[in-house]
Amino acid sequence: MTVIQQVSVDRMKIIMFLPLLLLVCSFSADETETAGQQPCPQDIHAVLRELTASLAVQNERITVLQRENQELATKVESQKTEIDQLKQQLQVKQVAFSASLLDQGEGDTGPFDDHTTLIFKHVITNIGNAYNKNTGIFTAPVRGAYHFDWKVLGRDSTHTGAYLFRNEEKIFFAYETQSTGWPSASNGASVLLEVGDQVSVRLWAGSRIYDNTEHHTTFSGHLIFTM
Repeated sequence: MTVIQQVSVDRMKIIMFLPLLLLVCSFSADETETAGQQPCPQDIHAVLRELTASLAVQNERITVLQRENQELATKVESQKTEIDQLKQQLQVKQVAFSASLLDQGEGDTGPFDDHTTLIFKHVITNIGNAYNKNTGIFTAPVRGAYHFDWKVLGRDSTHTGAYLFRNEEKIFFAYETQSTGWPSASNGASVLLEVGDQVSVRLWAGSRIYDNTEHHTTFSGHLIFTM
């Protein structure tokens, strides 16, 4: 039984006892009027006053307890909200992905007339689901510092290259040129992203890259810390 329930029980006892005392007092008055004595002894009046005062105290206690109970319920609800927010923040802080260009087979990509977003389809890690393998775009779920790495492999080409873009802004460029063989270029960058900022790797216009089941052409990133 809670404190409020106990106080309510005590209050009900007092309320039920008052009519009983009044009934006794009334019966006593009928008995004593015939004998010419003072009706309803003074001690009964004193008990009635004490019970009335006790009832007032009980009412006040109930009011105080109800207020404290409401404040406690509000505090508990607030703490639940804070816990849910902390859980959400913890989940958001776990962001990392890594993918290669082709999910099967082998082949070339490019050349194109303009810088073209590469879609890395073979995803091995995508914690937080911030990378979209259908578009090749990473979308920041939280404001913070992120690190990205990308590598491209060319074949039978004099040059190969790819840019890292933040939204429509060029960040860094990975480039390699050679007369024969397999030119390979890689780079990395740590960038500040706002919520909703998009990061992608775009193939340099006129460049051609290669990938196969060994996964030479890759794109990776992770959240370093929130800000």
